[in-house]
Amino acid sequence: MNDCLFFGLNENPKLFKNETDKITKPIQFKFENENENENENEKQIKQISSSYFSTIFLFKNGKAIEYLRDSNQNPEEIQIEENIQKVTVGYENEAILTIEGNVFAKGEDINPENPNQFINISSLIEDTNDRIIEDIVSGYTSIYLLTSNQNVYGIGDNFFCQLGFDSETLKETKKPILMMKNVSKIFSGNSSLHVFLLNSNQELFGCGWSNFGQLGLGESKKEEEIHKLTQIQNIPKGKIIDIQSGYFHSIMLIENENENENPKRKLYSCGDYECNGLDKKRNTYEFTEIKSSLFENNNILDFSVGDYHNLILTSNSKLIVFGNNEHGQLGTGDTKDQLIPIQIELPKLRFNEYISNYHISCGNYNSFLYYSPPSFSNLEEDLIKLFRRKEFCNISFKTKNGEIIEAHKLILKYRLNQNEIEKLQEIISKKSIKESNQIFEMIYSNRIINPKLYSEIKEIINSNEKIEETMKRIYLNENENEKDFIIERKEKQYKFPKLILIMRSELYRGMFLSVTEDTSNKVTDYSELSNKSFQIFEYWIYSNQIKDEIQITQEIIDELETGIDYFQLNQTNPNLIDLLINKFNNQNQN
Repeated sequence: MNDCLFFGLNENPKLFKNETDKITKPIQFKFENENENENENEKQIKQISSSYFSTIFLFKNGKAIEYLRDSNQNPEEIQIEENIQKVTVGYENEAILTIEGNVFAKGEDINPENPNQFINISSLIEDTNDRIIEDIVSGYTSIYLLTSNQNVYGIGDNFFCQLGFDSETLKETKKPILMMKNVSKIFSGNSSLHVFLLNSNQELFGCGWSNFGQLGLGESKKEEEIHKLTQIQNIPKGKIIDIQSGYFHSIMLIENENENENPKRKLYSCGDYECNGLDKKRNTYEFTEIKSSLFENNNILDFSVGDYHNLILTSNSKLIVFGNNEHGQLGTGDTKDQLIPIQIELPKLRFNEYISNYHISCGNYNSFLYYSPPSFSNLEEDLIKLFRRKEFCNISFKTKNGEIIEAHKLILKYRLNQNEIEKLQEIISKKSIKESNQIFEMIYSNRIINPKLYSEIKEIINSNEKIEETMKRIYLNENENEKDFIIERKEKQYKFPKLILIMRSELYRGMFLSVTEDTSNKVTDYSELSNKSFQIFEYWIYSNQIKDEIQITQEIIDELETGIDYFQLNQTNPNLIDLLINKFNNQNQN
């Protein structure tokens, strides 16, 4: 059984057949025919996306089920041949991103002839070199695609200019249209008629419906629609982690960049006063900090925005809510609105001590809190995403259509010898761009994505070699200084490949992928750790494991638990402390 709580509107779709239409307190969610003896790995939730007419559950095994608007209908498995990486649901659209980089979508604004049938919308992008998709987000009636080349495309309705064009010029589009280049992140919401785009210089742009100030453009921009992407000024200082949008408001999560303090996250909101949490009886037209004593002495782990309501999860296991509560979507036990953040009571959670592994998902009028610890597959997904990024690609291959595809130098260099690379060139020259990407991803991730293609390349790859082992050999053999990062310990320096640290830590990911800061010569000092603790850290950072022969003591657990913030790797998984405790308990039992 999964640890998943639900509260709010229980219709369209009806997730609980024997419950009332309004569930005002968190209750345990169970899937159809779920039982205690079921294999948890088969139903381990990875993500939930919900809107007014449908709810999709994505599982760690790459499968997904959807509850549709027909309240009498059981959930159906989404029939997509490829493994699903992410799902997103708008008011009347659904989109699915596969590990292969394809996007399948359905809805009235996507496929009006057959709105219940998924079609591959990424294949409709005119630039064939731009069809590998890295991220997707649904708006109210639009879908946004971020490609591996860092370009954003929009598809669907444009009545409120949410695609970045004047609505009289472009009312809607059934094919993805290019909105902006050089984008690092896209932000919107399943109830949103506006969108935010963050470029690689950390500049934020927005367009769409802004009558209530939900774009944060300032009081001088009280226009109903912003017809084109417009830069948003007066953004709070710090790194933008996330922005989520409701119908009338938006909330931004900012992490400070003060090197003298541990990273601290703050929330800022703009838009309709009834749901922005600022306790002001007027709309707010610029992003303004949401201040509350509930946020003191703890950090924000996750947050989500529904149509008019908001949920926040903090590091001390508090679930904080505010906004509209007409359907019980705040979980307070009643239907009274809350203009300021309040804490709600939660039932005992099975994994309560690992609160950082919980996530929130708000639908239009309902809410979910669910347990979803990252797995090794997340590491592979991060590798694949990085593999597609231009800054890591510098070996070019030509496909059968003359298209150029770039591959990751470090991976190929230590996976293949020169003869094997030449053989790979020959194979790619006879394949399409899609097949070529699949071939590189199989080489990159050690996973058989396409059995037929795998049979053609298995002779030139070592299928038994794990990606961590490849990275370890890079660490031992790579002499190019820009590929390494120095960790200093008691006057001794250790070189770690930046690619590993990028995958293990949001801190290092932001540091090494920054385009505004030179981090090539930065050194991290871990001299406060004991020899054994550092050995555990060094092995774990490559392998996600602890060596069998290492004897774990309570002192080691205490030291690493204290030092985990020093590592600044507390968001990585498998959780190092969990592994240590499990190994410690097993050793004591034996």
